[in-house]
Amino acid sequence: MNILLGIIIGFLIGVSLVIVYLYIQKKEKLKAKKTAENLLKEAQQKAKEIIERAENEAKLKIQQAEIQIKEELLAHKQILEEEFEKRKKEVSLKEERLLHKEENLIKREEALEKKLKEIEELKVLLETEKKEIENTLKQAKEELKRISGLSEKEAKELLLKKLEEELREEKAKFIMKLENEVKEEAKRKSQEILAYAISKAAVPFVTEKTVSVVQLPNEDMKGRIIGREGRNIRTFETLTGVDLLIDDTPEVVVLSCADPLRREIARIALERLIADGRIHPARIEEIVKQVEEEMEQHLIEVGEKTCFELGIYGLHSELIKMIGKLKYRTSYGQNVLQHSFETAIIAGTLAGELGVDVKKAKKAALLHDIGKAASYEMEGPHALIGAEIVRKYGEEEDIVNAIASHHEDIPITSILGIILQISDALSGARPGARRELLEAYIKRIKELEAIASSFEGVEKAFAIQAGREIRVIVDDKKISDEEAYLLAREIAQKIEKELTYPGIIRVTVIRETRAVEYAK
Repeated sequence: MNILLGIIIGFLIGVSLVIVYLYIQKKEKLKAKKTAENLLKEAQQKAKEIIERAENEAKLKIQQAEIQIKEELLAHKQILEEEFEKRKKEVSLKEERLLHKEENLIKREEALEKKLKEIEELKVLLETEKKEIENTLKQAKEELKRISGLSEKEAKELLLKKLEEELREEKAKFIMKLENEVKEEAKRKSQEILAYAISKAAVPFVTEKTVSVVQLPNEDMKGRIIGREGRNIRTFETLTGVDLLIDDTPEVVVLSCADPLRREIARIALERLIADGRIHPARIEEIVKQVEEEMEQHLIEVGEKTCFELGIYGLHSELIKMIGKLKYRTSYGQNVLQHSFETAIIAGTLAGELGVDVKKAKKAALLHDIGKAASYEMEGPHALIGAEIVRKYGEEEDIVNAIASHHEDIPITSILGIILQISDALSGARPGARRELLEAYIKRIKELEAIASSFEGVEKAFAIQAGREIRVIVDDKKISDEEAYLLAREIAQKIEKELTYPGIIRVTVIRETRAVEYAK
């Protein structure tokens, strides 16, 4: 009984515990559900707030975008209106110009019609006068034939001879008048331009020579330079291409070579060997090679410096090196690099005055004697050689033509060639710039005087100012003042045709009448 009662009580307790557990579980579920509902409500509220905030921000951004678009449209509209007004003004201005031009054309047309009418009237008048002259001439011929007893042919020849003399005199007077007018007009401008160009080109020059002298510290050095059985001197001459002359002159040796560049290399190498004291074939070869490499760099530096001073850029490296070589070339005693530099300055000044490309004129002038840097390796006139060289390295054709034609080996095709010719002549013709060998100078003087003396009416001719001027004294009975101008022109033309000379030659014809009487 007790056991049954215990079982029942245990069962009831178990059931109670289960009921309590279930109740607690239910209560927990309700609480969790309520919490979930609260969280859901809070999430929905936050989502609603976020959506509302996003909608407000979107509306605000849309409003801002609309405002910005309106502002941009307004600004663009304003720009278009300004552009329209500007174009409208331009069109109006062009219309005014066209109307003005049209008015001018109408006036010109009226003036032209008036001129044509006057010309037609003049034609009629000339025809009438021509007929009158023909009738008068016919009557004069008949009268002349009757009075003189000459035939028509003889009278015509006499008349033509007289007319020829009169025309020659009139021609001389006309030429003299034109020359005076042109001189007065051109003298001021030409003197201004040329004086300015030449003053900018006042550069020094170096006289031409074919030998260099090297000083020795003592007489014993000559034997060391020669070496055992002449080994040293033979090696030196072979490597440098220069003749080494050793004679009885105390403490000097002479280097002889027509190529100034090779002679300069030999001079520097010999001075270094003398200073070093070790003179033997191996050392000679080493020093000569070293000097040649240094000279190569020196030529480039000289070319670059010259281009920089003239404001010329973009030349090929080989052309720059050849410009440097011109430092060791001379023409009639004038250093070719200095001459080219001087010519470039003058050409640049003339080009600026004439409205031609200044840089192109300077470049053509600087390169015009570049053929002389290669004249030992190539055959032909230096102008044509130089033209081929600059064409090879990509220079423009007008520069190539200017270089090729500056001694008239080919025709000039542009004003650049004329500027180069003038600049080259000015640089070479200035006093002291060039010199000639004595024999060539004497020969040219005699030829000048012979050409001037070959004309009829010339009494004496004298070449003065080192052959840069020829003064011609004429017989005043045979040559008139007007004919003196024609004679000067004819002598100048013959000199240009028959002689070759540096610079320019002035021809002066002198005619004077002397009255002499003696008091007894």
